[in-house]
Amino acid sequence: MNSQSVTNILVVGIGGQGVMTATEILAEAAISLGHDVKKTEVAGMAQRGGVVSSHLRFGKKVLSPQIAPGEADLIVGFESAETLRWIHYLRPGGMVLMNTARLVPPVVSGGLYDYPADPVGAIRDLGIEVHAFDAMAIALELGDVRLGNSVMLGAIADRLPFSAEILKESILGRFRLKKPEMVEVNARAFDAGRAAVAQAVEVTV
Repeated sequence: MNSQSVTNILVVGIGGQGVMTATEILAEAAISLGHDVKKTEVAGMAQRGGVVSSHLRFGKKVLSPQIAPGEADLIVGFESAETLRWIHYLRPGGMVLMNTARLVPPVVSGGLYDYPADPVGAIRDLGIEVHAFDAMAIALELGDVRLGNSVMLGAIADRLPFSAEILKESILGRFRLKKPEMVEVNARAFDAGRAAVAQAVEVTV
């Protein structure tokens, strides 16, 4: 995705949304293809409900797990306001993929940060390519809000430097081991996420 052949993905959201799990699955997929992988997470205010960010870097050789501001190839936003709050980490020409569902983080309810009226619009006004859709609504249609993680991973599957099937297998492999009854519905969630992005409004500069 960049001149150094290292892919930088920043995943952000609210505790309990599966930000760290999503990053782990992406890392496993990259490792399965022989990439050097580094990742780091920051969870605020005791996990659930606090803001969470996860940095993932992979390529032939990766020295540091930390993505510097202005160097993320892709920002994956599980929550709208958090996506906007981290937008300065995106490199010029980078892409944002975001869930439009709103889960007000403690930085807002505590009065430290005002919730933006239109996070998607604010990002597009910066001239950034955005793929936005309601992952929570899709998960609920499938019967379980926890499927949002697989929906989000499906959504980014065609924006990675490896095939969507590699990522899908990393997800489903986890469920085959621990919850085989959940394999089919997570496969459907993954496919629904891919389809949602294909239909999302795109702005390319």
